[in-house]
Amino acid sequence: MRKAPSKLVDPRTFDSLAAAGWISRADLDAAADEALTGPTEMESLLIGKYRVPEAILRGCLSDFYGCPAVAYDERIAIDPELLRHLNMDYLKTNHWIPFRRDPNSVDVLIDDPHDLDKCLDITRAFPGVVIRFRIALRLDIRRFLLKALRNAPRGSISDVLRDLVREGRDVQQEYDSSGIVHENHNTIVRLATQVIEDAYRLGASDIHIEPYSGKKDTIIRLRVDGSCFHYAKIPSTCRRAMVSRFKIMANLDIAERRKPQDGRIKFLVGGEQEVELRVATVPTAGNNEDVVLRIVTGRGPLLLDAMDLSAQSLRELKGIVEKPYGIILCVGPTGSGKTTTLHALLRTINTQERKIWTAEDPIEITEEGLRQVQVQPKIGFTFAMAMRAFLRADPDVIMIGEMRDKETADIALEASLTGHLVLSTLHTNSAVETVTRLLDLGCDAFNFADAMLGILAKRLCKRLCDECKEDYRPSKEEYDELVDGYGPAYWKKLGLEYDHSFRLFVGRGCNLCNHTGFKGRIALYELLLGTERMRTLIQSNAKTGTLIQAAIEEGMTTLVQDGILKVLQGRTTYKQVRRVAIK
Repeated sequence: MRKAPSKLVDPRTFDSLAAAGWISRADLDAAADEALTGPTEMESLLIGKYRVPEAILRGCLSDFYGCPAVAYDERIAIDPELLRHLNMDYLKTNHWIPFRRDPNSVDVLIDDPHDLDKCLDITRAFPGVVIRFRIALRLDIRRFLLKALRNAPRGSISDVLRDLVREGRDVQQEYDSSGIVHENHNTIVRLATQVIEDAYRLGASDIHIEPYSGKKDTIIRLRVDGSCFHYAKIPSTCRRAMVSRFKIMANLDIAERRKPQDGRIKFLVGGEQEVELRVATVPTAGNNEDVVLRIVTGRGPLLLDAMDLSAQSLRELKGIVEKPYGIILCVGPTGSGKTTTLHALLRTINTQERKIWTAEDPIEITEEGLRQVQVQPKIGFTFAMAMRAFLRADPDVIMIGEMRDKETADIALEASLTGHLVLSTLHTNSAVETVTRLLDLGCDAFNFADAMLGILAKRLCKRLCDECKEDYRPSKEEYDELVDGYGPAYWKKLGLEYDHSFRLFVGRGCNLCNHTGFKGRIALYELLLGTERMRTLIQSNAKTGTLIQAAIEEGMTTLVQDGILKVLQGRTTYKQVRRVAIK
């Protein structure tokens, strides 16, 4: 099999990036010249040097080659039989990999389906079957190849559990009279490592270790796409050793089991990807301790354009974040992506002309140009103290991870009224309820009304799997349910009647989504703007119902309405919207 050039690309491939404004024509030409003469390929230059998002690049290649694009996903399992007779070095050099097959066809990820030499090699490798090309970034192909190498026969959670059953008595004997467990027991170390690696591979956001009393097994559950599922059972003889192992990794006191503790673990997944886990222990019934580990990947900020905002909300958000002073709040429950949204807003205004300070706990997203500060409440370094320090440090923009108390809220309002743009988060159910919450904290209604630029409420719900979703004709009851949820008066403006053309979508279930019909999550939004009418109502201490009615009359789309619009677009289901959005 011949080797293909590793860097040469059709110069027209990325023209749509310049046309769409993701990169200037001059920068695109410069990147092409650099790719031809330097050691870095075009794709890596666009992503790294010119900050073109991977998702945008996939879409560009998909449009150019007329093939569906596939992004790297740890949950996509590649059949080892497809790779049995292929040389991995060859695949890495030529940028293709088979990743799925049916009885009569094989799906192949490739960077350039127009390359005739590669196509000939692929047809020779899989004679007598239909080859279906899927476009992929070279970066993604390398990731799949690395995963295939990493998944060569080795230990699994089943292997570790079998060893635990056999060695359970020995593990139990590792406790001495003071309750200390040795941290270097091989099987317990392997188990803790395997749990974290599997959770990361499955895309879990949280790991729950749930011990029970007596001889009942300890349950381990993972939260993926917002829902928990059973992952494994650990023998009862090992429950304390398991909990102690995670506490040792997080530098917590393993002898203290009466009080909650929290810490952090730095972990290297697969020997290459560093992740951080926030660890919380909670004493539970039967003299046990639960452990919850939240996985923080330390990723960079997302683009505001890629965050599922409607065109109207996106336009309005970009408008208010360019204001020189005022306050913008993002609200919602824990884990709804509030901090991610604020960092996306900061990315749009992160220029050399602006000094941006952030106070966070913890720092989950890093970006060059931001001066990011980790608060330390245990030593008295609180959000309020950080705010005071920022105001003495010549800020233009200040981002506060959370307004937890009146002191922080008052300082944030003062800063926003004295020439600074302030962004922060709050735990409330909706944008309008945030106003009531801040006034209940004791904030001055006139100051808040003057400072408020906008309040963005956010929820995450499950996204339909793009690979297996299909449309169907809903029943009249389903249609009426949508109308009632959206509001009959507002539904009329959509002009959608219950006729033969009205369709909804459902996920059939496939290997990609683990036969659930859902893969990933989609965001729902509600944006309340600080208009003149809204300021007047806030200053007069208007009731929540009056504020909601006024906001809707001024064009605000509620969380439920935004969810229903995404149901109509085939991106989720109304059942999932109802689970997270409160009407």
